[in-house]
Amino acid sequence: MVDHSFVDLSLAALYDGLNSWGPSDEFYLRLVRQADAVLDVGCGTGQLLRRARAEGHRGRLVGLDPAAAMLVQAREGSTDVEWVLGDTRVRSWDGEFDLAVMTGHAFQVLLGDEDVLQCLRAVRRALKPGGRFAFDTRNPAARPWERWTPDRVREVTAPDGAAVRVWHEVQDGGPRDGRVRFSETYDSDGWPAPRVSHTVLRFLDAGELGAFLTAAGLTVVEQYGDWDGGPLTPAAPEIVTVATPAG
Repeated sequence: MVDHSFVDLSLAALYDGLNSWGPSDEFYLRLVRQADAVLDVGCGTGQLLRRARAEGHRGRLVGLDPAAAMLVQAREGSTDVEWVLGDTRVRSWDGEFDLAVMTGHAFQVLLGDEDVLQCLRAVRRALKPGGRFAFDTRNPAARPWERWTPDRVREVTAPDGAAVRVWHEVQDGGPRDGRVRFSETYDSDGWPAPRVSHTVLRFLDAGELGAFLTAAGLTVVEQYGDWDGGPLTPAAPEIVTVATPAG
């Protein structure tokens, strides 16, 4: 996932095609099925909560996202989920959820230390005693940005049937201060010019994540290196974390 805040309606309509359902979604869906009240922070188009509701989840489902265009897509897919515009800086809950999630590497758009701590503390406040917070980040030891090159073009079909090509390009030669800056370009034969967005993602290793979680009053209870529950190793692509309020 990339920062959603730049997304307009036309690009939001492409999001599900570029982020089709996969193993990460199945991982989170299993957790959602076990929880009565769920908060999805950075929910995007709401694929996870929409699927949960469609499969019969009868509890409270809340999706939070800063991009209005994303929530337009979410509301079209399900009207019986609470879709909330904003982020944890402007929206807050106190002890209302059994589960909070941040999927699709949404956690990586938190760039500053205070941004990370604020979000984690807000999530902790939102959880009931014994609640769980599940989220994922890309493992910096696996250096995934080296594969974000313009020659790796993906193609997705827009709602109007047009073929849209998408590719990425890392700026500044790679990570600086644990942050990777890159562009995401969308192009189609029927467009007058390509559309380019610029994003910065922060990469934290497991030790750094652990320190932030502890500072926010959260304790890691599970951590994996992939979506099958494999161990976290230097070659593992993911850092998948499940935490709970300390004490």
